[in-house]
Amino acid sequence: MLIGPPERNEAAEYYFRYIDRIQNGNVLSVLEEQKKDIPRWLRTISEERSQYRYQPGKWSMREALGHINDTERLLVDRAFWFARGFDTPLPSFDQDVCVNASNADQVSWQSHIEEFEAIRVSSIHLFRNLPAQAWMRRGVASDNPFTVRALAFIMAGHADHHLSILRERYR
Repeated sequence: MLIGPPERNEAAEYYFRYIDRIQNGNVLSVLEEQKKDIPRWLRTISEERSQYRYQPGKWSMREALGHINDTERLLVDRAFWFARGFDTPLPSFDQDVCVNASNADQVSWQSHIEEFEAIRVSSIHLFRNLPAQAWMRRGVASDNPFTVRALAFIMAGHADHHLSILRERYR
């Protein structure tokens, strides 16, 4: 596995808002830590509180966690695609379309947390078992270039970003 954060040419500049949140150069250890820490914190929130919105028109906590889960699925799918050598560009992802179609408020908070854990375990297995050369394979998604390494850092940073918002605005 490559240690160290992605270079600025491994993803579009927009994604460095997530990548730069990860200070540990060993992204696999960050993903492992998050696998334990995030559900522990999420379980301190009640089912009732998980439907809270900090202002009208904003996502509920359930929708926010559903978004984290959906985005992780998307990022790991992209990482798989590029790591295995496929070069067909992948389509864009509209988070609002996804959240609106998810019906996340009808799914229990506990189920959302369990889903996060299952997705994260699967993601870690993919990254842990990649051959060394796969980390620098490149592809295009949403009309932007990515390396597999950048996608792993984006995944960790994206979860960190949204958990920070949950902690600051929803608690």
